[in-house]
Amino acid sequence: MRGGNGLVAQLRTPPGGRDARVMLLAQFLDRTGSGVWGACAVLYFTFVVRMDAQQVGLLLGAAGIAGIAGSPLAGRLASRLPVRGLLIGCHLLRLGTCCLVLACNGFDALLPVVAVTYLGDRAAKTLEMLFATRVAGERRSTYQALSRSAANAGYAAGAGIAAVGLAVGTLDAYRALVLTDALSFLLAAALITRTREPHGRSRAVAPPAGADPAVGAAEPSPWRDRGYLRFVLLDIPMSLDDSVLNVGMPLWLVSRTAAPHALVPAFLALNTVLVVALQLRVSARAEGPRRAARAVFRYGLLMVGCCGALAAAAHGGPWAASAALLAAAVLVTLAELMRSVSSWELAVSLAPRHARASYLGMAGMSQSVQKSAGPLLLTGAVLVAGPVGWLALGGAVAGLSVVQGRGCGRRLDAVLPPPTAVDTPPAELSRTPARR
Repeated sequence: MRGGNGLVAQLRTPPGGRDARVMLLAQFLDRTGSGVWGACAVLYFTFVVRMDAQQVGLLLGAAGIAGIAGSPLAGRLASRLPVRGLLIGCHLLRLGTCCLVLACNGFDALLPVVAVTYLGDRAAKTLEMLFATRVAGERRSTYQALSRSAANAGYAAGAGIAAVGLAVGTLDAYRALVLTDALSFLLAAALITRTREPHGRSRAVAPPAGADPAVGAAEPSPWRDRGYLRFVLLDIPMSLDDSVLNVGMPLWLVSRTAAPHALVPAFLALNTVLVVALQLRVSARAEGPRRAARAVFRYGLLMVGCCGALAAAAHGGPWAASAALLAAAVLVTLAELMRSVSSWELAVSLAPRHARASYLGMAGMSQSVQKSAGPLLLTGAVLVAGPVGWLALGGAVAGLSVVQGRGCGRRLDAVLPPPTAVDTPPAELSRTPARR
């Protein structure tokens, strides 16, 4: 109960005040619509549009690739235009494309519409991150925890709404679910009009004295910053927990273990409960850039444990396999919690302060690339190789986490004050006696 009461209290007074509270509610509505869409999209295309499985797969895959461009495009625009207006525009863009989905009856017509929807979705997430970075300031880790909790609650609500519509199963019910998704964007856009433009809009100014040595131009490009580019590339495998939970574990259960198929929904239910219950506590342990860098190592260890449990699940009976799979679900969720805080904190801290919009735009690409490449890696290599494939994946992620953590540590040493001035939380500073 204490964790639940803490979450409620934080939601009432989040970092950033009223604007942050309104944004969290807008995110909840947005993710509710996303939850509806995620649960009904494949069935809508199959039973309403009458597309075959290959067409549906190609449509969603191509749209996912198009979505990769959303993050850098949003970052580029946010360095010149107000974030608030751009975010409202993304919501209205997706409102329009959702309505167009109802008017399109074939693959050729739907492909550009769904691609633009996914592009707007990734752009909106990047803009939300930039908005939060500006309004929450140094408490952005706490805001990220609240954001994750609100998002998961929205996804759960959306899945519940979709379950009702899918149970009805008529064509009108499917269309009503698509309209529900569209309505969520309209409501989110209306809420954001009640916020103020956050301070810190980027301008084409020269970096201050003592700025990041990797950046030397008035408008530094993240594409020329090799250190930051390396961070973003390594952040792709540091995000594989998403594909492991949503793609790898269900397919592994049904194809290579003796566990009952009814266990699959328990993975997502357990994930949702743990995220809501633990996100704030985990974020407190990874608050600050250096703690976030150390959390990368813990991510690697948790993924090793998860992959080991999945490998073990193939060698037991129904009870043993179920226990191993549930343990893997817990471990991959803890890894997700570590990654969700550390990835965002490091993406902000490693970027030059005067060019964060464009840098965060590129950082947002790692999630989009992972969502496109992760399922292919798991289905085309890991699952085919069997238990050895899972062990190899865990070892590779752990090794890359060491490379990522050390690289981030070196860059932080170059751009931040000594650790004693940064890593001590404000609450601890107030209790620490002055030393002379």
